[in-house]
Amino acid sequence: MKLSDFNFDLPQELIAQHPSNVRGQDKLMLLNRETGQVEHHSMDDLPDLILPGTLMIFNNSKVRRARCYGIKQTTGREQEFMFLNQIDKDGKVWNTMVKSAKKQKPGMKYTFPDGSVGTIVDHPGNAGSEFRALAFDFVLDESWFEKNGHIPLPPYIRREDTLEDSERYQNVYAKETGSAACPTAGLHFTEDMLARLDAKGIERDFVTLHVGLGTFLPVREENIEDHKMHEEVFTVPQSTADKINKAKKEGRPILAVGTTSVRTLESACDENGVVKAGTSSTHIFMYPGYKFKVIDQMFTNFHTPESTLIMLVSAFAGREHILSAYEKAVENKYHFFSYGDAMFIR
Repeated sequence: MKLSDFNFDLPQELIAQHPSNVRGQDKLMLLNRETGQVEHHSMDDLPDLILPGTLMIFNNSKVRRARCYGIKQTTGREQEFMFLNQIDKDGKVWNTMVKSAKKQKPGMKYTFPDGSVGTIVDHPGNAGSEFRALAFDFVLDESWFEKNGHIPLPPYIRREDTLEDSERYQNVYAKETGSAACPTAGLHFTEDMLARLDAKGIERDFVTLHVGLGTFLPVREENIEDHKMHEEVFTVPQSTADKINKAKKEGRPILAVGTTSVRTLESACDENGVVKAGTSSTHIFMYPGYKFKVIDQMFTNFHTPESTLIMLVSAFAGREHILSAYEKAVENKYHFFSYGDAMFIR
């Protein structure tokens, strides 16, 4: 398939730059993936749209303050680094995504706001890419990121992060710190909404996938089959795997909240759709033609044109259905992307 097959016209004013005034007060589109039929709802309607007995799976990864700015010692210029993951056993070397990466070479040193110094070191596979390995002489812990980091808002949010983002660019159930971007489908859920789902007899459990930027990097290949995803680490607890497999045996729907939950479940299963517990990594890339083994329904946001995310939802609901639904979303002034409105595909 061609990259252009997943393009659509999106007015700039529909790209949400801020969260809704009140968490959870968002529009919700219901899409029937068999017929393509669309209904317009609000998030308040969600518990009435889900069958009792459905098992919802959320990603409980917590966003790290992963965007950090260092001063290049040779020039005095500020340099942005997006910290993605540790790449050594000691936790002193980090894989980072770097602006103007070609100019940032091994041996260059950068001073961060607390006075600590990071040095670019050689790492296999980084040559010619936007990634650089940054080494420190101590272990970076979460307190370091709290002191030196910023909320890693995506580039289509054209503003600096604020105190509000510290709360709103984080899911209310987030627990396991490690993501460089928020699993944003969960931003629509409040404690009150979770309680309402409980009251309706809708079961829920959690997996963890720490979001790197592989999910969000642009697809540069015109033939999408040639695109390679970066790896992301996920964990499925034994209790969660048991609940999923039990629900599948009983014929109850599995509703994945967010594309990261989808990627986790589809990566953690065998060819028969049986989910196995444990920690692993995935570079799974889902586009039309992919056969889903675990999930039956999906709750997600509206995604960027020509992204791996719109390809994933197109694999689930059909490209024509998705593009038609997105056209209706534009007509009805839905807001798109991380701080935008939601879609429930069933």
